[in-house]
Amino acid sequence: MPTEPNSEARRKMVERVRGLLRMAEDPSVTDAESQAFTAKAAELMTRHAIAEAEARVQRGEAAESVSRLDFPVSGVGGHGKARVKALAAIASAYGCQSAVRGNTSANTERTLIIVGTVTALDSLRVLLPSISMQMEVSARHSAREHVAGLRALRNYDRSALATERNRFYRSFVRAYGAAVAERIREFRARLQENPTVSEEGDGVTGGTTASRGAELVLRADVDRVHEEFERRFPRLRPTRPERTHHRAGHRAGYLRGRNAQLGMETAVGGGRVASLSEGD
Repeated sequence: MPTEPNSEARRKMVERVRGLLRMAEDPSVTDAESQAFTAKAAELMTRHAIAEAEARVQRGEAAESVSRLDFPVSGVGGHGKARVKALAAIASAYGCQSAVRGNTSANTERTLIIVGTVTALDSLRVLLPSISMQMEVSARHSAREHVAGLRALRNYDRSALATERNRFYRSFVRAYGAAVAERIREFRARLQENPTVSEEGDGVTGGTTASRGAELVLRADVDRVHEEFERRFPRLRPTRPERTHHRAGHRAGYLRGRNAQLGMETAVGGGRVASLSEGD
């Protein structure tokens, strides 16, 4: 029977993370301060996931449950598909798989359905809203600067500028998500190779045996998530790839995602995402 992570340790960690994210989302803090608070939250959640895998090995416990998280994704501006792509990539970096319901071109909300372990979903549940906020702020700022530069050339009318902004924005968002996902994978790999004592003081140490055991547990988790995803959604329609690609927007989004403050000591590949019918 699958077991759940230590509930008390998890509760304390989640409370601490939520406190950091509340500070990150406070309008009175600067952008740098907001990113720093989100960075610390992301680091805590990621360290907790690795430490929990090590603890399960040491306690000789069975694998934890695989569950589902339904995450709403805004379609405002017609950028919903790009947001889904970015967030699915980040979910994939946590070992999850995603499907999406209502992913039309309309400006309507759609639902990203994420299947993963309880610990991974805990991380995503609290981190995705804040990462999304930073991504949107960065995209708006960068798109505004890009359009301002074009406007100065006086070669674009209002309609052409709007089209250019949308293409830039969508490419920025997709690339930002891909860059953040890369960094999460890198950080998780480093933690597995060089584990340290848990910050929460839960007694989890980083011996070589525990580290190797945790790596095996996390690999097994990915397989179990895949099996559960296939069981839940056996007949998925593949999503249509977006035709919009803006080279400058992609470059700007990728660089911003690589340099965003995530507390992972590096300067977030696309996750699997598929479409669901309205009845799924």
